[in-house]
Amino acid sequence: MLVRLLRAYLRPYTTSIALIVLLQLVSTLATLYLPTLNANIIDKGVVKGDTGYIVGTGGLMLAVTLVQIVCAIGAVYFGARTSMALGRDVRAAVFDRVQSFSAREVGRFGAPSLITRTTNDVQQVQMLTLMTFTLMVSAPIMCVGGIVMALNQDVPLSSLLLIIVPVLGIVVSLIVRRMRPLFRSMQARIDNVNRILREQITGIRVIRAFVRDTHERQRFGAANTDLMDVAVRSGRLMSMMFPIVMLVVNVSSVAVLWFGGHRIDSGGMQVGALTAFLSYLMQILMSVMMATFMFMMIPRAEVCAERIQEVLGTDSSVVPPIAPVTSLSRHGELELRGVEFRYPGAEAPVLRDISLTAHPGETTAVIGSTGSGKSTLIGLVPRLFDATDGAVLVDGADVRDLTAETLAELIGLVPQKPYLFSGTVASNLRYGRPDATDEELWHALEIAQAKDFVERMPEGLESPIAQGGGNVSGGQRQRLAIARALVRRPEIYLFDDSFSALDYATDARLRAALARETRDATVVIVAQRVSTIREADRIVVLDEGRVVGIGTHHELMADNETYREIVLSQLTEQEAA
Repeated sequence: MLVRLLRAYLRPYTTSIALIVLLQLVSTLATLYLPTLNANIIDKGVVKGDTGYIVGTGGLMLAVTLVQIVCAIGAVYFGARTSMALGRDVRAAVFDRVQSFSAREVGRFGAPSLITRTTNDVQQVQMLTLMTFTLMVSAPIMCVGGIVMALNQDVPLSSLLLIIVPVLGIVVSLIVRRMRPLFRSMQARIDNVNRILREQITGIRVIRAFVRDTHERQRFGAANTDLMDVAVRSGRLMSMMFPIVMLVVNVSSVAVLWFGGHRIDSGGMQVGALTAFLSYLMQILMSVMMATFMFMMIPRAEVCAERIQEVLGTDSSVVPPIAPVTSLSRHGELELRGVEFRYPGAEAPVLRDISLTAHPGETTAVIGSTGSGKSTLIGLVPRLFDATDGAVLVDGADVRDLTAETLAELIGLVPQKPYLFSGTVASNLRYGRPDATDEELWHALEIAQAKDFVERMPEGLESPIAQGGGNVSGGQRQRLAIARALVRRPEIYLFDDSFSALDYATDARLRAALARETRDATVVIVAQRVSTIREADRIVVLDEGRVVGIGTHHELMADNETYREIVLSQLTEQEAA
């Protein structure tokens, strides 16, 4: 998965990668050449007392060092740029794919996991790429080059490398094999910590209202401790690696000095050659240490790459049309024809055989007990998810055949839980129509009964709104969400229990103003409150995912027992009449 991900997203940067490899090659060759020059200074300059040779070779060493420094800096610079570009591209790809998900896919992964995959997981892959460009590219060059140069200094002494390098490789591979499952477990625990933290921040009012601070602290502490335990276990393995590598390095140095001393004593090699051989041995072992460092990062990056690919490889259940419809002839007629919706793996469908029509200039209300499928029905129209059977038609065209832009222009949705984005009142109202004027914004606020409290804000339309609308009340948030839909001027308005946080007086004024503003549009209202929908032109009664009645308030009161039960649970017989 990791190789596939890197191959796909590094392809546009092949020129930069080739330049990085070239710079690392030149830098490493320069590094490998320096011990030979140093050996020559000792054997041909110091031993013979040739000052001119020492100065000349020293100057060459300075020039080679300068080349090595320049190439190393260039390799790190281009490596950093390329790895950061990779991280940017992968994050953008994950974000784009998540944006295409329906509510079904988002629910499957969960918001905390998607956030972790877009940030932490991508960062791990990005960091591995950076380390690869700065360390791993030069490590094999230095290892192979060091062996060649060591052989050039003394072949018999080089036989020690046949023992040293395999021992290091075996030790590293054994440790890395044990680290991979720990890193997978670590990423899952990071997801869990993010989920709990997100819940606690979002639900802080509920936590404090029920005085559950201690319980939530313990719950977060348990998740945090689980993450720490896995991190400590992986850290113990990592802590073993460097001491073992350094033990091999030091034992190898002692062995080289021991056998090299005997070689010098017998006249088989010179002091400068032994010095150079020690330098090459250090370079070879340093390259193995760099590879070791990379091998510690690879298991976690592999796990992260798998999690990223899982998101990128998941197709949305809401697929774009093959032959998209971009224009419609009629104006706002909504029809549900034999609609069924079933969640994956569910025993029974949430909606079954739903057929109804909402006409322009009319208000169609949907009412039913909790869990009857009202919000799911509304969600099918803007394609938050697609019907598993039947069809949802807008102006005679199946919504699955419309482009996202065309469908969005037709629909103004006010969800059950209205969400405001961080910014200002104006930026939130212009979310659906960026070119709306201030006059249009104030008009929408007036219709939504939000003009008064916005005028009282210090900066009016430019007053700040916190993320999620946390600095306004629930009723104010609902009215701003309604105003946002009004600014769009759609042909179909979908209100999903959008008046629940309003008092009866504000609800009545808002519905009266909406009736005038939306008299030519199709209006669909989902509500629990009978007073909100009793004046609707058509009321649809849902029960356990089925339509059990359609008619006006008086017609349903007369012959629909389910509707009567709902009404009489809120109103007296006289009030209902």
